Amino acid sequence: MRVRLNAVQTLTIGFAVLILFGGVLLALPAASGGDTMSFADALFTAASACCVTGLTLRDTATQFSEFGQLVILLLIQVGGLGFMTVSILVSLLMRRRVSLHSRSILMDTVGALQLGGVVRLTRRALIVTAACEGAGALALTFWFCPRYGLGRGLWMSVFHSVSAFCNAGFDLLGKGDSLASAAGAPLLNVVLMTLIICGGMGFLVWDDLLTHRFRFRRWRLHSKLVVTFTLALYAGGAAAFWFLERDHAFAGVSGGQKWLMASFQSVTARTAGFATVDQAALSQSSTLLMLVLMFIGAGSGSTGGGTKVNTFAVLVLSSLAQVRRREDVNAFRRRLDDDTIHKAYSNVSLYLMAALAGCLVLCVQGIALDDALFETLSAIGTVGLSRGLTSTLPLLSQWVILLLMFAGRVGSMSVAMAITKDRPQPKLRNVPEKILIG
Repeated sequence: MRVRLNAVQTLTIGFAVLILFGGVLLALPAASGGDTMSFADALFTAASACCVTGLTLRDTATQFSEFGQLVILLLIQVGGLGFMTVSILVSLLMRRRVSLHSRSILMDTVGALQLGGVVRLTRRALIVTAACEGAGALALTFWFCPRYGLGRGLWMSVFHSVSAFCNAGFDLLGKGDSLASAAGAPLLNVVLMTLIICGGMGFLVWDDLLTHRFRFRRWRLHSKLVVTFTLALYAGGAAAFWFLERDHAFAGVSGGQKWLMASFQSVTARTAGFATVDQAALSQSSTLLMLVLMFIGAGSGSTGGGTKVNTFAVLVLSSLAQVRRREDVNAFRRRLDDDTIHKAYSNVSLYLMAALAGCLVLCVQGIALDDALFETLSAIGTVGLSRGLTSTLPLLSQWVILLLMFAGRVGSMSVAMAITKDRPQPKLRNVPEKILIG
């Protein structure tokens, strides 16, 4: 009997197979520059790379050989774009026709709103990715090549460009503290922030930019909400981090570097995973702000994770409509349909329940509540920032983090739908009845 998988199940199983294959490669002796990793550690690293998270048990620069780093880079690229996007690239190069089933999977991969035009959107996503990563790598050579030589500098430029655009957070500086040693390097910081923002916007936004340029009125409502709320969160986050940490974690540096570090902290919190400051050194207020920004995440159909900024926008607009006693939820002279609002609340609910369940397991294993919450939200948000706990977590907690990274990349709603059976809508519906809310 042939089992027919739906689009969500195919996407979920595909990512699982990719992680398993990557784990096998990273467990090979050829992938290690030092001691060979256990399969469990290799699988964790593969999951972190494929889910573009950046949480690591070992330092990427010192643990892995050039072959191992190449495997990680390929996992980041395929995981960031989605394995189905890469398979469609092969089909396009071989001039094969894309099946209807493949197109339905692509809708979830690139965040298309409708089946029609999904191949064109995928083609544009690939072009944007190549252009951004290529330009980013070229710009980064001016920083890496003078310090590491031509050959090593080119490799590090390409690696960090792909890692930044895919919001992965893997680095090859070999310091064990991410980018803290380069916190005062304007070129490196600005290029990485630009790549993170470009990858986190989402391919639908890029499609509107390529089609309508900067004629904002002609953009889709999705793009308008993503860009508006993203810019507001970036600017507000940078100002808040500067205010909260200027005499704390950012003390002892110049005023310009404080703003650079605050801006980088605001950008990286939205699922990027790089860090120019020790996360454990942040004040309690900034830690809370980090948790909020990691929870929100990047845009749908992007290389980033989180509950998604457009979902956050829907919740804010819906709440404002309720406060104003308005039945419709409106934005930019458009009305949001009820299905979108219900899906937004369902996504956030499942996301939050999964994060709290993971946090509970870590707390049971002796992890402090604030550290456990930071680690779980970083994992399910595919952020990759850590307060220095990842490599010291007990085995059970490591598996919980791995599952949270997987759920965060595929989508908590998608994972739940993948393991449940499709049931047709009953013809007879139950009698509705109200309950008290609030």
